[in-house]
Parts: sequence; structure tokens; C-alpha cells
Amino acid sequence: MSLIFDSQQIDPISEEEKLSEKILTFIRHELYMELRYMEPALSVLAYRKMEGLLTFATDGVYMYYATEPLFRIFRKNAFFLERAYLHAVLHCVFRHLWLAGRRDRRLWNIACDIAVEMVIDSMEKNCTKRILSWLRIHTYDALKQKPPCGDTVMPCGKNKERKGISAAVIYRWLKEKPEEELCGLEKEFHTDDHRFWPTEKETDTPVCIQTMQNWDKTARQVTLEQSRRGDEQEEGEELFRAQMQAAKNRRNYSDFLKKFTVLWEEPHLDLDEFELGYYAYGLQLYGNLPLIEPLETRETKKIREFVIVIDTSYSTSGELVKGFLQETCSILSQKNRFFETCSIWILQCDDQVQKAVHIRSTGEFEGLIGELQIAGGGGTDFRPAFSYVEMLQNQGEMKCPDGLLYFTDGKGIYPGKKPEYKTAFLFLEDYEETAVPPWAMRLKLEPEEWMHEYQTGKRRD
Repeated sequence: MSLIFDSQQIDPISEEEKLSEKILTFIRHELYMELRYMEPALSVLAYRKMEGLLTFATDGVYMYYATEPLFRIFRKNAFFLERAYLHAVLHCVFRHLWLAGRRDRRLWNIACDIAVEMVIDSMEKNCTKRILSWLRIHTYDALKQKPPCGDTVMPCGKNKERKGISAAVIYRWLKEKPEEELCGLEKEFHTDDHRFWPTEKETDTPVCIQTMQNWDKTARQVTLEQSRRGDEQEEGEELFRAQMQAAKNRRNYSDFLKKFTVLWEEPHLDLDEFELGYYAYGLQLYGNLPLIEPLETRETKKIREFVIVIDTSYSTSGELVKGFLQETCSILSQKNRFFETCSIWILQCDDQVQKAVHIRSTGEFEGLIGELQIAGGGGTDFRPAFSYVEMLQNQGEMKCPDGLLYFTDGKGIYPGKKPEYKTAFLFLEDYEETAVPPWAMRLKLEPEEWMHEYQTGKRRD
């Protein structure tokens, strides 16, 4: 009798989950029929029941749902479930879950929801179509036509409106909004539950890193599938593609600096590299002659010789320059990425090199930031900085740097010749992709991540 009773308790739950998975599979199939290039992303998330939810939620691994709301909404408005499902998947495709950093979580959630809904509303597909409210129309127009928080619109061509508007750009725009307006936007664009999004500390765990890498791979597959469609792409898909590019550009600055490390020997006494027993036996037997000497050097990957060029033209803010240098110094110091003997050149350049400072330790780096005086204010020409590095090499004051970082707004004359060292341009805003030389690395920085720390004098833990 007890076995029969137990089976009666288990079977209804199992049937609910089976029916729920059938509904979710149907939703995924409906989305796939109209968005075939999304197939690699739509099939990633596994389903997991989680009672207490009112809508979908995800952590990048599972699509969480509650049976009662799922059944009720499916009977009344299946189109909402299709939009909500796609909404949660696009958060993962755009890597919103892992890019919050130290941003205000509430504002970041609203910004991500607006960014995703803007893409979905622009798709004009039967499975996602809805009548736009006045607030949505007004919000989209404001973001397309007016550069948020002083950003410069960098269109794909002349007289074209801005296509790609990332969640980070929307976040800066939201920071200027009053509380009443934020509440309205939060209510209008809320679609899924973000409770399972990782915190800043959790994003460094192996599980989160692996999950994000899996979505990086999935995003590349989606981009490839979309590119195969050729001329079939519509306006909404152009916005989607621009969002994908924005997500690709927002790589972590700290990880980006790893590209400039080199493998080199440095003095180091590693007591784990030799057997103490043989070492002591040699001293006992021969007096002062150990049998095995400890290793006095080790090979490590750090930065040895480096050049940082600051664009000091009229369009670059002195506060942003100091904030950028402070963040760079903080990362390189805490991650122990400089060798004990290092060489760092910091150049200030507009249309010519205005000032050059040579430092040999992170301590000197920090002292320089506190006394930094911006020199320049003219036009922007990137070529003089590269010529200056070449001059230093010819004079024997510099060998071959591990890399050169050029902090700029991107509006200038690029060199035509590829240097023999790694070069990266760091941009504060949207930039014209085709203007940057193909041999140069590029990274779009998000200044709100570190400017607040510089202004308040706080440092990262």
C-alpha cells in the first residue's frame, strides 16, 4: 500500500514537468521557425522547475520556470511566453549576465532589459510582434537620436542613425534619469527574472568563466549563421548584429592586458623545486657543498617593457585620462604583472608628442598619476607616437616593447605601417571600425566602471 501511495504522489509532479517541457519545446520551435539563425542559442539552456517564479529566469545554464504561471500564461497569451523566452536567451547571447562589474545592479538590469526589448521590437516577427506603447517609442527614439551622456554617435555611414546601442551606453543614460522615470522604465521593460545572474565575485569562479566561454562560442555560431543569410537580413537583425559586436568589444580590460605579457626569467627562490633531504645530506657529508642547489630563477609571464600613449587632443578629458591611468596602474600592480626590473614609457600626444616620461616601477607610476599635468589640446594624429618609439629604439633607450596602448577617442590619423610590436587602441566610445588598421587590436572601454573609483579615491579590493 505504501508503494502505491508513493507512486500516486510522484506521478502528478512528473506529468506536470513533462507537460511543461512540451510547452517550452513548442515555444522554442516557434521561435526557430522565424529566427533560424538563432538555433545554436535557442537549444543551449536546459529546463529546470523552480516554484515561486512569475516568469522565466536563467543563469546561463538553465531556463528556470514555475509550472502554474507557465500553464496559465500559455492558455491566455502564448506570444508573451515566446517573447520572454527569447528575451532571456538574448541576455545570454549579449553576455549581460557577466558584464555588470561594479555597476548599480538595479540600473544594469533595466539597461539590459531595454537593450534586449529594443532588439526584439525591431525584429517585426509574428512570434514576437506587439503594439508598442508610447513610452517604448519615446525611449527608442531618444536612444537612437540623442547620444546618451555625451557619447558621440558613430554611424555605419553618413547621415545614418545610430544602430548599435549597448546596455552599457543605456546604463549611462539611465544614471541621469530621476527616480520617477526609472520606475516607469523598470515597469515597462521588465520581462524576466534576474535573480540567478552572478554577482561580481561569482563571475570569477570556474563555473561562471566556463559558462561565459560557452556563450562566447554560441554567439560566434549565431553570428556565422546570420552572415550566411546575406541580403535576407532585415533592419531588426542589423540591430541584433550591432548588439553582438558591442558585446564582443566589451571584454574585460584586466584580461585584455594579459595579451602584452611575455615569458621571461626572474630571480626567485622556490623551496618546492628541490629535495631538502639530499640538500641537507650534502651539507652534512661535505660541509659546505650541498648535493642539489635550489633554483634561483623561474619563468613567468609578465610585462617587461611597455608604452602607454595618451591622446591629449582637445576632445579628450583630463579627468578620464587620470582615471584610465589609475585603473591601469591598479590592475598591473595588484595582478603583479610587471617584472621587478621594468621599463614603462608614458607619452602625451595630440598632433605631436608633447611629453614623455620614463618610469621603472609601479611606485613611480602611482607618483606620476598624482602629479600628472595634461599637455596638448591640438588635433589628433597617431603617427608621431610611433615615430617617437622608433627614435627611442634607434637611440638604444628602448629595445622592442611588449606592447603599446593608445588611449583615444579614435578620431585621428592612423599609421599606415604595422609596427614590430603589439599595438592596441583603447576607445571610450563607439568608433569607426573600418578606420582602425587591421593589424591593431581594439577595445572599447566603459568609463563608468572605473571613473567613480578615481573620483572618490577608492581602489579595487
